[in-house]
Amino acid sequence: MPDARPIGFFDSGVGGLTVLRAAQGRLPGESTIYIGDTARHPYGTRTDAEVLAFSEELADALVARDVKAIVIACNTATSVALGHLRQRHPEIPFIGVVRPGAAAATLATRTGRIGVIATEATVRSGAYFAAIKDQNPAVQVLTRAASELVPLIEAGDFDGAELRDAVDLVLAPFGATVSGPRVDTLLLGCTHFPLIKRLISTALGESIAVVDSAAATATTLQEVISVNHLEAPGSTRGTAADPGSAGHKAPERAAVRPTHRLFTTGDLETFSALAERLFGEKGPKAEPFPSANP
Repeated sequence: MPDARPIGFFDSGVGGLTVLRAAQGRLPGESTIYIGDTARHPYGTRTDAEVLAFSEELADALVARDVKAIVIACNTATSVALGHLRQRHPEIPFIGVVRPGAAAATLATRTGRIGVIATEATVRSGAYFAAIKDQNPAVQVLTRAASELVPLIEAGDFDGAELRDAVDLVLAPFGATVSGPRVDTLLLGCTHFPLIKRLISTALGESIAVVDSAAATATTLQEVISVNHLEAPGSTRGTAADPGSAGHKAPERAAVRPTHRLFTTGDLETFSALAERLFGEKGPKAEPFPSANP
């Protein structure tokens, strides 16, 4: 049976919007609800107990809004809370961003040397190191905490001198040595970092591939939705029971138009400005969370 319920997303702030955008591109017929916890960002410098408590709160809020799946669009929350949330809400599929990103980086590397920049909490958890080693035990992994980039990105000035200097400092360990580059692939282990992917790529040079987890996570989400038969009405490729949007004959029913809602726990103006940069003026308008009209 088609399932018109929305897909839920949450992040510590605006970074997860990169995952949301990729998911909407991959699943254009699906409705979405996104919560950015900008009032309490960054999660990367929080204790694991704090991250777990915040993640519980946001996941519970999405479950209360009757979502059919939840994407933890935050590497820190994925590293700390994914397993716990799956136990807390066993009826809801949860998708994290760590394993899809690790798989993409492992496929991208040519020399078997991968760098990872992430928040302090994500690096501390060892989640990316373990996920990459699960994909290929022979790969060398060099990780670096870069929590200081998150508030600079949240501020919205992607071309500022302070941010450029901070990026150069973070990337210094991954640069070339007399024997060649230390890594050939850099994995952006925080969903904020794709917002400055061009800046990072320029700083590293063409010899190092830059991989983020947004597209890989969207692909995993699409697979989870399909395997669990959770597709929205008219969004499937078509079956005898439901010809779907790509079938030879459209179903004889009114089209279900997807809806998209953005919530932020923090400053609405700042969040809205960054959301507009990603989705354009016609994108969903941000609302304060909690909302009087869930």
